[in-house]
Amino acid sequence: MNPGQELHGGDGEAQGLPIMPEALDRLMPMHLLLNQAGHITRAGPSLQKLRPDQQLAGARFLEVFELKRPAGATRVSDLLRAEGGRLRLTFRSCPRTGFVGLVSKLPGDAGLIVNLSFGFNVIEAVQDYALTGADFAATDLAVEMLYLVEAKTAAMSESRALNQRLHGAKLAAEEQAYTDILTGLSNRRAMDEVLERLTTSASRFGLMNLDLDFFKSVNDTLGHAAGDHVLRVVAEVLRAQTRENDLIVRAGGDEFVLIFVGTSNLDQLCDLGRRIIASLEEPIPFEGEVCRISGSVGLTVSDFYTVPSVEQMMQHADAALYASKRGGRGRVTVYTPELDGMAPAG
Repeated sequence: MNPGQELHGGDGEAQGLPIMPEALDRLMPMHLLLNQAGHITRAGPSLQKLRPDQQLAGARFLEVFELKRPAGATRVSDLLRAEGGRLRLTFRSCPRTGFVGLVSKLPGDAGLIVNLSFGFNVIEAVQDYALTGADFAATDLAVEMLYLVEAKTAAMSESRALNQRLHGAKLAAEEQAYTDILTGLSNRRAMDEVLERLTTSASRFGLMNLDLDFFKSVNDTLGHAAGDHVLRVVAEVLRAQTRENDLIVRAGGDEFVLIFVGTSNLDQLCDLGRRIIASLEEPIPFEGEVCRISGSVGLTVSDFYTVPSVEQMMQHADAALYASKRGGRGRVTVYTPELDGMAPAG
């Protein structure tokens, strides 16, 4: 049978009824016409789309497809042994897409017509071959399935996007809950959680309390806008002098706490405290004026304690800070038991 030849019906009123190739393509876009010798004489457009680099017309049917049912078929005439004309087959080459099909004998010696469908493999096939609804007959239930899959995919995509937005909002809210708004440093809530984790896990760390000297005079003489500017500059100084995994906390007002995870070397921490103070004493310009501050530091380390507690270490760091204030400010003091009970500096 020639590719452009009309098909004619069988007995009764349908005898002689022409079926044009265009109608055949529209009604069964995944059909095959086979001649008696087992060659493909015509392939529907959707079926040919699955093998763009292989001309199906002219190829031997059983060299293109592997039959799963009826089993043992070696000739095209064996296809008619399939119960109810139902077939199961796959491509022999990759991707080895699976099909279900119906086969029927054409009038006279015209051969066979095979109408294929993806069956349960439709979703995989759509992904493998980038098929659309235009590749299926309008009455094919696969079209309805594709609409459902498309709707489900769109819903899932929107759901994922919504979950991502909610997760991002949650992270932003959590970050805000642990962040000082003015300086962007961590706040007391973050400090409490980190200190609790470090003390319960017996980790080594250093704890430094920093209080700004002469900050009140900045507020009194230049106003709170200047004071806020100074606090932001202090935050940048502290970030520049510390490591990424150290925690810098604005504990309130002009009080800061620095937690040095994994570091308890007193010499290193004292040197760092002195560098921080030196940086703080650099003049800070503000709207044509100059702000001058310094800092006092109190220091303790986890090595001082058999079983460190957050409350005890904070008290000892405060005691060392008060000693720095009493000693003339602008200095680092390491906690010693002799500092217990001393009154805070005025």
